[in-house]
Amino acid sequence: MYKIVERKVLVPNIIHIRVEAPEIAQKVKPGQFVILRVDEVGERFPMSLADWDRGKGIIDIAFYVLGTSTRKLASLREGDYIMNVVGPLGNPTEIEHYGNVLCACGCFGCGPTIPLVRALKEKGNKVVSVMEARSKSFLFWQDRLEEVSDELHITIGDGSYGRKWWTNDFTEEYLKAGNKVDRIFAHGCPFMMMECSKASKPFGVKTIVSLTPIMVDGTGMCGCCRVSVGGETKFACVDGPEFDGHNVDWELLINRQRTYLDEETRSLDLWERENWHKIVEYSKA
Repeated sequence: MYKIVERKVLVPNIIHIRVEAPEIAQKVKPGQFVILRVDEVGERFPMSLADWDRGKGIIDIAFYVLGTSTRKLASLREGDYIMNVVGPLGNPTEIEHYGNVLCACGCFGCGPTIPLVRALKEKGNKVVSVMEARSKSFLFWQDRLEEVSDELHITIGDGSYGRKWWTNDFTEEYLKAGNKVDRIFAHGCPFMMMECSKASKPFGVKTIVSLTPIMVDGTGMCGCCRVSVGGETKFACVDGPEFDGHNVDWELLINRQRTYLDEETRSLDLWERENWHKIVEYSKA
């Protein structure tokens, strides 16, 4: 059992929790993830880590409330317990001195980008970060990201805060302007990472994306998380979660993510009928 010691609604449908998990906090590195199970009848699902405190034995998770499992997680309050948290899983990010690095993020991907940028800076890289949100009201943690980055740029999909554009638009324009970029990292939903990869591919800048598709055991045994990279089948849990975005078969990945969409919808409908009162509660700070 893993205790939630802090919970906060960051923006609509994005929640930040801090969880007591001392063994994970001691070992985790940027790029790794955990697998959670909220209760005894819940599914196992992967979550990226937004940060960690080795001294206090606490891990941070910022997640998007979407299906049954994240609804369950969102309904927990400070002092409640998550049944299972397993990790750290996956391979850590290859942190080297690349030179000039561009880090793109959006939605829940803003969380894992912060410790990544911090680690890149410790290796002497210059890091330019760009974060997206669909509107100004969905921006969060830009102050944290700005603190660790050399530069921070904000892109807003509906134009409610500055120019109307997304991280892929910024990436393309930034590279077209002749700015030297030696490596790109992208964290966010599959569509966002796919578009960033498409934007950088004509310029030949290696673009690393983080894939956390459907998972069960997280050890490579079940095969649920398989992805096609460069024409080869990889398991995101043990071969990843990070891959070269230019080589990912994005169409296959997105189609596989939608495999159980009907079942997920029915599951959510059933849960909401019995727990409608929790839906009101989880949106409260």
